Amino acid sequence: MSLLVSELKVHYRTLRGDVRALDGVTFGLRDGEILGLVGESGCGKSTLGKSLIRMDGRMRRAGGTVVLDGRELPIDDDRAMNAFRFREVSLIPQYAMSALNPTRKLRRMVGELLRSRGAPLDAEELERRMSQVGLPREVLDRYPIELSGGMKQRMVMVISTLLDPSLLIADEVTSALDVSTQKAVARALLGFRERGYVKSMIFVTHDIALTHHIADTIMVMYAGRLAEKAPADVIVKKPRHPYTRLLLDALPEVGVRYADRRLEGIAGSPPSLLDPPPGCRFRARCPIAGDECAEDPPVAELTPGHHVACWKV
Repeated sequence: MSLLVSELKVHYRTLRGDVRALDGVTFGLRDGEILGLVGESGCGKSTLGKSLIRMDGRMRRAGGTVVLDGRELPIDDDRAMNAFRFREVSLIPQYAMSALNPTRKLRRMVGELLRSRGAPLDAEELERRMSQVGLPREVLDRYPIELSGGMKQRMVMVISTLLDPSLLIADEVTSALDVSTQKAVARALLGFRERGYVKSMIFVTHDIALTHHIADTIMVMYAGRLAEKAPADVIVKKPRHPYTRLLLDALPEVGVRYADRRLEGIAGSPPSLLDPPPGCRFRARCPIAGDECAEDPPVAELTPGHHVACWKV
């Protein structure tokens, strides 16, 4: 097992109190596995990704552990985590420009980053990895502003994997890209695993269709908790949690007319995580909720690898 997250709780400090962004999340990630993390905005998926590498000043761990390759990560100690970043766990951020120094040409910036990690710049290896994602070597002599959005994203992907991390977290890396560029980025991510640049990966996204093509396993989150986790084909074709079913029903289908199938969203809104309701957090929006849903549902394994947190399954 490459990654084991146990009962992880991460809260955000606000003037109104703690927001329980993650509230007891447990899951594992095998060597070589790509996990797609999906759900509505505010469900906790980006918080989960960020908490595994760098928690900002508003975040605090309220409980739980994270173990990577047999070692517990000190995720609430920013200084101690420096020994793990880039080498053990690395992040591709959602907005590539925020990760690139606008005052440095890329070759100099990459060299400075590697020296800060005690690693030399292997120019030949850097250029080889760039060519594998469709970037010419001339890009290294440009400033970030001279690159398109897709080129910046792919450059950040290369930089994030230069030290061959065990775990790569890709946080909404395709959200600001056009469809053809999304496809190129998806191919590059799969190539990183095939070439051994990363051991395992967490792909955070809203796009279930794209996740289905990339991920081996999909984990659906709702209001800071796990709703369903299963192989990608099972989630898409045989979902069992009511939320997963409604989430898939809300997606448009190519070639289907409105007269044939009316497109509907999920009624209601997620609960406030300042003071979440007891029991199943999807209960107020669930079409099949019953009295038992006033209690927290256990996470049951229906078949090997298929976990669902719902009383009705």
